Amino acid sequence: MKKSLLWTFCLLCFPCHFLSAQSWENDYHQLYDPDEMESAQWEEMSDLLYDLEQHPFNLNTATKEQLSQLPFLSDEEIEDICVYLYRYAPIKSFGELAMIESLDAIKRRLLQCFVFLGEEEKEHLSESRGHHEVMATIKVPLYERNGDRSGYLGDRYRHQLRYAFRQGDHWRAGLIGAKDSGEPFFSNRNSMGYDFYSFYLMCHRVGIIKTLVAGKYRMSMGMGLVMNSDFLLGKSAALTSLGRQRQILRAHSSASSANYLQGMAATIQLSRSLQVTPFLSYRPVDGTLNSDTLSISALVEGGYHRTASELRKKNNTFLTTAGTAVSYKNGAWHAAMNLVYSHLSRPLRPNTKVVYRCYYPQGSDFMNMSIDYGYTHHRLSFHGETAIDRKGTLATLNTTQIRMSSELSMMVLQRFYGMRYTSLQAQAFSEGGRVQNESGLYVGAHWQPSRKLLASAYADVAYFAWPRYQASASSYHQDYLLSLSYLTGNWNLSTRYRLRIKEKDDEQKSALYSRQEHRGRVAVCYDGTMVSTKTQVDFACIKNENNSRGWTLSQLVNWKMNKIFHTHLAAAYFHTDDYDSRMYLYERGMLYNFSFPVVYGRGIRYSLLLRAQLSEKFMIHARVAVINYFDRSVIGSGYQQVNSSSLPSLELQIRWKL
Repeated sequence: MKKSLLWTFCLLCFPCHFLSAQSWENDYHQLYDPDEMESAQWEEMSDLLYDLEQHPFNLNTATKEQLSQLPFLSDEEIEDICVYLYRYAPIKSFGELAMIESLDAIKRRLLQCFVFLGEEEKEHLSESRGHHEVMATIKVPLYERNGDRSGYLGDRYRHQLRYAFRQGDHWRAGLIGAKDSGEPFFSNRNSMGYDFYSFYLMCHRVGIIKTLVAGKYRMSMGMGLVMNSDFLLGKSAALTSLGRQRQILRAHSSASSANYLQGMAATIQLSRSLQVTPFLSYRPVDGTLNSDTLSISALVEGGYHRTASELRKKNNTFLTTAGTAVSYKNGAWHAAMNLVYSHLSRPLRPNTKVVYRCYYPQGSDFMNMSIDYGYTHHRLSFHGETAIDRKGTLATLNTTQIRMSSELSMMVLQRFYGMRYTSLQAQAFSEGGRVQNESGLYVGAHWQPSRKLLASAYADVAYFAWPRYQASASSYHQDYLLSLSYLTGNWNLSTRYRLRIKEKDDEQKSALYSRQEHRGRVAVCYDGTMVSTKTQVDFACIKNENNSRGWTLSQLVNWKMNKIFHTHLAAAYFHTDDYDSRMYLYERGMLYNFSFPVVYGRGIRYSLLLRAQLSEKFMIHARVAVINYFDRSVIGSGYQQVNSSSLPSLELQIRWKL
């Protein structure tokens, strides 16, 4: 333990000015909180941004559709970029981005990771050639769980294989196979090898077809009240991007087995202002069977099939989805009509005797219709969607953004989701995680009084009329955040504080009490040509019936040794009372993989990632990560239990471009 503490102290105290080239991940982590998104959504977002990083587009010829792929840009920022390009293109240097007043320093750095400045003629020459890419990744846990000895049907290795073909921005195709640790491989019900496969073919801008996808894909409409199978960013992201909801139709190119569609979809440009997007999907889903085996109590999206009981849930139900979106755009105005119909081969019959499940989706057939609308201007914009289900229950979400000056912008977001509103594939801005039984008001502000100082704040109050999980009566939730960032030269000092107040049942379930969650962060970043670093302190204080506190001290170091070797080092010491005050740590992961480990108790976490770009076509990643606990000799429970105080792991990744 003494040696571990000594190494941690040395790593955490490493001089901040002696450090590696910063990637988009570090800046992105400043804008978004990992605790606001599910792990599958982080994986989807990482997959999209890694793909854009590997295939940047020419900013000088960029369209609104291309810029809209970047989730950190607001509608106003996209509009300002397009206006600047119309007036002053071609951009000769990224320094010109400072002339676009709506872009702050963080977003300017992020944008440079996904675009390049080139000439149109050279771009057309490169688009005429197709490019193939093969990638293999494996994670080897250097420890043994109870389930590895008895219980899990497969080995403990997690691995995936990817193939992708791309010809410019017009044609894409791919195949992904993946298995999680403990899942069978070429055995049991996985006789075809991997537990999950994804395949797709996608084309862009071919005649009147704006986008066509066959295979597995993701789609979102409007603000997400009737359909959103893409990732959903949290409240911090809503403030940063000023509430923009992306209209997307894209291939499902990740290893995530949740929330995708399978079949065919196309966006057809009927005229300059009118487009239609019909789609059809038929896919297997996992469900928890009721005792009659003819119905299911819930859909399961975890994607794990390690044990016999988990395998019985695999693909035991089929979901058919069909619909269309018809959208019209005229200048700054747009409007659309959306229709989605869903059918389950086994009806949903949740246990409605539990009061908070009383209005959960029930039955086999679901239908939703909506109108989404909006107006975009560099000073005043608003967007919204109003939807109904087959029983006429209403859900509506509306946002207004006001740019009072080049320094100050504000956003107001209102939502009302009826307690009886049901939609199988809705996913929208919410506090409770469901588009149901919630009404609320969100007010946020973004203030940049100078090029060096940036301040953001929001307040969100939500009301739940019907009882929820752990709240047996009507309840309120409150969420407040204040964030400050100061940039000077290569240095960035940032701090943030967040307060969340939730009404929950007391231990006797006789009354509600207010649970207060205070979380704060102070970070110092240095971004140099060859080296960058980030030193961060986080704290948490949970005030409930049993108070809980925790803090972490973490250090990130990225070192670009030369054109071939890049090194990424992360280390953290954490000390929390229990799981309530748990901490989220950021680490650099493999390509197309995120790494936000959750830690609690007392211990250290450290990892080392080495990237070797051996040639233009061949690259190797190797990563070692270890977590050492000081307060326990057994980690986890059940099949996941490890009879040790340490969890070391090794990851390898090979990418070959053809």
